[in-house]
This record gives sequence, structure tokens and C-alpha cells, in this order.
Amino acid sequence: MNEVSTSLQSAMPALQARIENQLKHWLPAINKHPGYLHEAMRYSSLAGGKRIRPLLIYATGIATHQNLDQLDGLACAVEFIHVYSLIHDDLPCMDDDDLRRGKPTCHKAFDEATAVLAGDALQALAFRILSSDPAMTDDPAIRLKMIKTLANAAGSRGMAGGQAIDLASVGKTLSIAELETMHIYKTGALIRACVMMAVQNQPSLSKQQIQKLDHYAKCIGLAFQIHDDILDVEGDTHTLGKPAGSDLALDKPTFPEVIGLDASRARARELHQEALQSLEQFGDEASLLRDIADYIIDRIH
Repeated sequence: MNEVSTSLQSAMPALQARIENQLKHWLPAINKHPGYLHEAMRYSSLAGGKRIRPLLIYATGIATHQNLDQLDGLACAVEFIHVYSLIHDDLPCMDDDDLRRGKPTCHKAFDEATAVLAGDALQALAFRILSSDPAMTDDPAIRLKMIKTLANAAGSRGMAGGQAIDLASVGKTLSIAELETMHIYKTGALIRACVMMAVQNQPSLSKQQIQKLDHYAKCIGLAFQIHDDILDVEGDTHTLGKPAGSDLALDKPTFPEVIGLDASRARARELHQEALQSLEQFGDEASLLRDIADYIIDRIH
């Protein structure tokens, strides 16, 4: 296995540099036709960000004693799905945002039609990588499991479905159960897929280990969304990299709006503890997964 520190502070820069290099490798060059579309794809994909989803894939690989070279393709595929979702979410027909990661959104930097196509192309690229990356597992059954996992996470029972529920909920009052269900789809499904695809690459794991890692992923996925809802209330545009208060302006149901800020923080802490408890049977090799859970919670204190 590649030697990577299990301290998030020391591991994050190296892993972020790793994923940046891999993203650049897979993205089509601007000098290849159609260059304008490729430029839009690269603009949004290489715009920065913490790369939490690829980090989760690598951290799961470290926790389960895997060669990270086999996980680079997974990390890229998930990040391209995530970026495609951001491009489409920012469109005027969705959330109508002007800023993303401190820069003009794709449809502002280019145009709406190009933004739609850039998202479409990134989604297709994700599945091309899963089906063809020579560094990944040579077991076709495992590849098919990964493709199915990512497709489910991105589809109507995952991210796209969660966005549809979100749009249909504007101006409505949701129960906490309905709100959690929406975000388990919209945000949690892709985060869960990161962990589970890395798990699928390690067939020696026991059923109990798989269940524990899956529960960890569910908990941090929901905690991540609660964090975003809190930051939308308490953060500023410079820190967020997108307009602060955008959910409030769109009259979207959020955790602070439904249960209040204090209860939202308490729910996030509860999920954090559940996530850590799920990792109790793992040793120091799961330190990076624990650090990621801590990082998600620390950002909302």
C-alpha cells in the first residue's frame, strides 16, 4: 500500500494533489475538439474544493489495506459526478447561483447550454473511467458492482431524486423525517457510495465490517448536509465560495429552519458519535476516516 499519513492535516495535501493530477489526466484537453466544451468541463472540475468525496475513497482504502493506485479511478469518477451535479444545480432552472467555489458558476463563465452539456459529459466520463481504467481491479464483477453503486447514488433514488424532492419542497414545511430523507438522497447517497465502492474493491472484508463502514458513511453524509445548512445561515459568501443565505432566499426547507440551530448542531454531533462508534472495531488504519468525521463536525462549531 502507498505510504500515507493517517493524520488528516498531513494527509490531505498529498491526497488532494493526487486527485488533482488524476482529474487532469482524465479530463479532455482544451485543444481537442470541441474545445469550448472541454474548457467548461475543466473549468468546473479544476476549480478547487476540499475533495471530500475522493478523500473518503482513499481513507476507506487505507482503512481496509488497499493499494491506492486501484482507487484513483474511483476517486475521479465520484468527483466528476459531484461536479456535474454542482454545474446543473447552479443553473437558473435549479438554484440559480452565480458563484461556486468563489468563481462564476459554469453557466455564467460560459453559457447555459454549454453548462448543461459540460455536466452531461462529466457524468458520461465518470462511467467511462469505471469501465475502462486499467489501474482498477481486473475483476469485471467488482467493476459492475461499482458501476451499479454509483449509478444508484446518482439517479432518482439518490442524488437526482433528492434534488427533485428539494425543488418540490420550496415554500413547504417538512417534518424532520422528510427533511432527513431528502438529504439522505441528495447529499448522503454519493458520500455513502464513496465508501461502499472502496469497500467493494476489498472482497476480504467481513459482512460486519461492511455494515459498520456503510453506517459510518450514512452518518457523515447526513452530518455533512446539516453542516451545509448551518453554514448557509452563519457563513459568509467569501468563506462559502457561494452566496450566503441562498437556501433562505429560495425558501428551501433546511435543518435550522425546521428544528433550529441548536438542535441542528446537536443532531450533527449525534451523527458524529454514531460514525465514530461504527469504526470501533478498526484500528489506527481507520484514523483518517475518524479525522474526516471530526473535520465535518469541527466546521460547524
